[in-house]
Amino acid sequence: MGSLKTAFYLGVCLSAWIITTADGVSLPKAENVLWVSLDFKTILTWTTTSSNDTYTVLYSWDDSNWEESPDCIRVSESECDLTNCLDPLNRLYSADIKTEAATMDYDDYQDESPHTYSPHINPYEESKISAVKFSVEVVEESNVTVMISDPVTSIHKQGRQLTIRDILKDDLKYKISYYKSGSTRKRDIISDSSIAKVSGLDPGVRYCFMVAAFIPSRPKTFQHGAWSILQCTPEQGTHKLCLLSVTYAKPLCLTLTLIILLEMNLGALVGGLLILLIVLIIIVTVTILCCKCCRQRNKTLQTSQSSTVV
Repeated sequence: MGSLKTAFYLGVCLSAWIITTADGVSLPKAENVLWVSLDFKTILTWTTTSSNDTYTVLYSWDDSNWEESPDCIRVSESECDLTNCLDPLNRLYSADIKTEAATMDYDDYQDESPHTYSPHINPYEESKISAVKFSVEVVEESNVTVMISDPVTSIHKQGRQLTIRDILKDDLKYKISYYKSGSTRKRDIISDSSIAKVSGLDPGVRYCFMVAAFIPSRPKTFQHGAWSILQCTPEQGTHKLCLLSVTYAKPLCLTLTLIILLEMNLGALVGGLLILLIVLIIIVTVTILCCKCCRQRNKTLQTSQSSTVV
């Protein structure tokens, strides 16, 4: 009877020791799991308290059909690029991060590994769009053309790197915000294409522009891309007026620099042109008078010389 009790107590103590030991070597779970997606490049990130463990990432759409990411099997990094796995983009995806010891037998212990599940993400609706590049071309005094470059993505198909327009197609629009230089009143227009015409501008006035991708079909939080760098139309122009001298065969070129004020109105512009015309008339008149004086002087000199000879 004593031997039976001894064996029982020994078994209880051994079981407790095994449980205690197992708890002592339990693997830590991944924490702070986040999706980072920019221009449809989608990366899963997390934090960990151990530097000796490895991680295997599985992904799923609609919380079914779990598959391992081929690039994230027993990796030591705390991130996984799932860009090539999340196809098609317009689906609801989630991920499972499985923690594994570096010395663990993968086949025997995969079901005992701790799991951490990510939030859901739909890359088509939630991927952020970076700031676009664009140029402004002045077509007429009151019209400009804004030419926008579609940002490229990390997705390649048929040997070609796709742009955001290749992915979003007709859902992609651009919001153009512009205002007079020195003013705080902004105006916005929406363009369906990458080439937009902005009309109705005040002639001779400097305008500044910013552009951002705009996807109205998305949830409101993800509709706007990042705003571009500010670009403005030219502030001043230089013109050359060439006059043909009456006396000389070579043209006399006068360089006139017209400084256009930031808020110049039509009346001021007409006044400036009138002043320029008056100056031009004065120059021509003075040139003609000088020529007449020279001719009269030469004639008088010739008459005087003739009288002296006689």
